[in-house]
Order: sequence, then structure tokens, then C-alpha cells
Amino acid sequence: MKTQITIFKAGNPDLNARPMIQLTNIDKIYRTKTIETIALNKVNLEIERGEFVAVMGPSGCGKSTLLNIIGLLDSPTSGELSIGGQQLNSFNNKKLAAFRNFKLGFIFQSFHLINDLSVVDNVELPLLYREGVSGSERRKRALEALEKVGLRARTKHYPSQLSGGQRQRVAIARAIVGKPEIILADEPTGNLDSQMGEEVMNIMLNLNKTEGTTIVMVTHDEHMASKTKRIIRFFDGQQIN
Repeated sequence: MKTQITIFKAGNPDLNARPMIQLTNIDKIYRTKTIETIALNKVNLEIERGEFVAVMGPSGCGKSTLLNIIGLLDSPTSGELSIGGQQLNSFNNKKLAAFRNFKLGFIFQSFHLINDLSVVDNVELPLLYREGVSGSERRKRALEALEKVGLRARTKHYPSQLSGGQRQRVAIARAIVGKPEIILADEPTGNLDSQMGEEVMNIMLNLNKTEGTTIVMVTHDEHMASKTKRIIRFFDGQQIN
């Protein structure tokens, strides 16, 4: 049976009136035979459509766990997660994967590009998992995404031929090629020098401003965080502001 994708389409006024991301009493506990680690403790958080928020806090405070739960890469131990007005606790793995592919884009500190693929082939990757998208349409969208990040002339290059800032821009193009409503960025400027970091940050700010993309960015950089619309701070698995 093919996964139905009509649930992902925007336009329902009731759904659009709700926060883009809503976490209600979210707990995440990691257990071994001898140790119980509380990564998130009763987190209640709302992020509105079109917000650009920074998530900050010391190492081990739960920032990446929060991002993984919002990104549907991990599941909470308890509590409820809603994205785009849709409550996701009842979704099975196949439905979650399809939802993730249509709704979310990811940017990582370490780029996560495939070295054996050209720039344009790396950007096309998320569209390979979408039914009904032809090869020519994938290429068209990938070129459009590369144009937005200023790398249209580098399509045939490979990641090893690019600077760190250029590789991160390729990663952003890959994140936006599917036109997601939400981008989740985990330390996107952490491996870059200050100039490259500013360039990458400006691309994300422009996406947020011109296309209304909701962006959640985990960062340790107060300067970068100050450019966002709101800073959410965590300590010991709890939101403190």
C-alpha cells in the first residue's frame, strides 16, 4: 500500500492557526541496566509558523535530543509532539518517514555530504524518496536550490573540491530542495570560520524572511543566536526561559 501524502498539505485554516511545532510534557529518558539518564524533563514548547529560533545551553543539556525529537529521528519517552497542527504520536514508522521527507529539512554541523556524488547529485537526494518526481524535475529543483545558496556554478564539483562554507551551502540547498516548511539546523556554523559562518547564517535568515521557513537552530554561538527572533535556553533537560 502506498503511503498517503494528502495529510501533509497545508491550507486547513484550523491547522494553520496552531503553532508550527508544539511539544507537550515531553520526557526523554535513556536507560541501561544500571543507569537512567533524563535527557528532557517535562518540556512544554511552542514555535510559531515562520519563527527563527535558537536553542542554547551547555553541552549535555538536551539540545540535540530536542532537535532529534522534533526531527522525528528519535521518539519521546512520554508526552505529545505536534507539527503543522498534526499530532504525531499515532503515526507508524512509514508514515513518520514520509512526513519527515515532506515537512522537514536538516542541516548538520558536519555537512553529511556523500563524497562520491557531485554537488547537484547530493542536493537531489531527498527527492529520490518522493513518488512522482521525475529525474528532470529533481534536477530542475536541485539547480534552483543551488542558485539560492549561490553555488549554481559548482554543480559538477565534488564535496572534496569545496571549502567548508561551500559544503555547508550545499547542505542547505539539499535541506531546501524539497521545499520543507521547517528547517532543523544542528550547529550549522560550528565548523566554519567567522566569515563563512556569517555567510551561512545570512542564507538562513534570508530563507526565513523571504519564504517564511520556520527554522530551529541549535548553537553555542551567542552572536549567531542574537540574529534570530527568539532564544530558547535549556539546562539539565529543562527549558529555563
